[in-house]
Amino acid sequence: MKKIYLFIFFFCWVTSTVTAQVDPSLLRRIPQDTSKPQLNMDAVYNRPFLQAGKLPVALGGYAEANYQYLQQDGVTEGHQFQMRRLTLFVSSSIANRIKFLSEIEFEDGTKEINIEFASVDIEFNPLLNFRGGIVMNPIGAFNQNHDGPKWEFVDRPLSATQMLPATFSNVGFGLYGKQYRKDWVYAYEVYLTNGFDDRVIANGENKTFLPATKENPDRFEESFNGSPLVTGKVALRNNKAGELGLSYMGGVYNKYQEDGLRLDKKRRVNVFAIDFNTTVSKTKTVVNGEWAWVKVDVPDTYSEQFGEKQQGGFIDLVQPVFKKPVFGFEKSVINVALRLEYVDWNKGKFSATGSNIADDIFSLVPAISWRPGAQTVLRLNYRYNWQKDILGNPASKLAGFQFGIATYF
Repeated sequence: MKKIYLFIFFFCWVTSTVTAQVDPSLLRRIPQDTSKPQLNMDAVYNRPFLQAGKLPVALGGYAEANYQYLQQDGVTEGHQFQMRRLTLFVSSSIANRIKFLSEIEFEDGTKEINIEFASVDIEFNPLLNFRGGIVMNPIGAFNQNHDGPKWEFVDRPLSATQMLPATFSNVGFGLYGKQYRKDWVYAYEVYLTNGFDDRVIANGENKTFLPATKENPDRFEESFNGSPLVTGKVALRNNKAGELGLSYMGGVYNKYQEDGLRLDKKRRVNVFAIDFNTTVSKTKTVVNGEWAWVKVDVPDTYSEQFGEKQQGGFIDLVQPVFKKPVFGFEKSVINVALRLEYVDWNKGKFSATGSNIADDIFSLVPAISWRPGAQTVLRLNYRYNWQKDILGNPASKLAGFQFGIATYF
């Protein structure tokens, strides 16, 4: 913890020192390239950074805080204030076509501290770029494009956090590239990294739960079983139609051998995802969604509460309703939004009875947000969840209000 506090202190000290000692006219925001269509894979660099003069290092980050009052089946924990996360970016142009970016996230104060990205990119050709270090596994869209200020909702999607391991990153290497042709852009990414471990099924949730793998701090220094995780994605975007992405992530999750002794067969996790986003030109309605399928080779010794198949996703609809100056903010925008989401952690039937295995959740989240500027959002959500247990008993219901603010800095 001392090292973490020293890092935060150093980051703040450098920022304040640079701001104080450099002529303000030399401080500048690095402009974002809006001349070409942006993909989800571009999100890691498509952020506001502050650079002082000709220094090769640029700094940035974002913060999220919120209030919520939720009730589940008539029981509530009362009024809750939360500091969801503080994320720091450090970027550097090492040389022509060589750059580095790191992203460090502090969640719930300092309850969770994660290095989400820390990679060197070397460009050989627009279609052939090398990336090495801690990379973000590109499964779906949200895992790549997850910054809080970009979303109208306080909570991250359930499918991304409770089925897929949101902001899942590992140490490894890979290639990526893209090509523009008039109104079209084609892109790909492929990586070999460390991957899952037996927490996929040996976890406190007592069910198949991929996010539990993020609890393994050793995945940044060694592979749990020596088998690489393969992650790949292809994306296609048209200026008028929107972006379509297809991704895959798969690898062995169990320790199948130890010191040359065979312990078990290789048991795999395979994840397939599709994502799509577009903006309706006439109404400026933003549509953003993804759906994923998970398949896990669960040992026969585990009960049927550990699902071999999972599926889930979300769709967001965001409609600007007011674009006029408010309280002196010239670029103020008010949006209304709606999120529909669903997760089935155990898709299948009981072998003994043939009845459906439930263990699923459906969520409805209407929202209203105000953006005084493009990089800051205040959002008010009403969350309503219906969740069934494995036996399909009457759904447990959760409802309540959430209010939050998120901003880049």
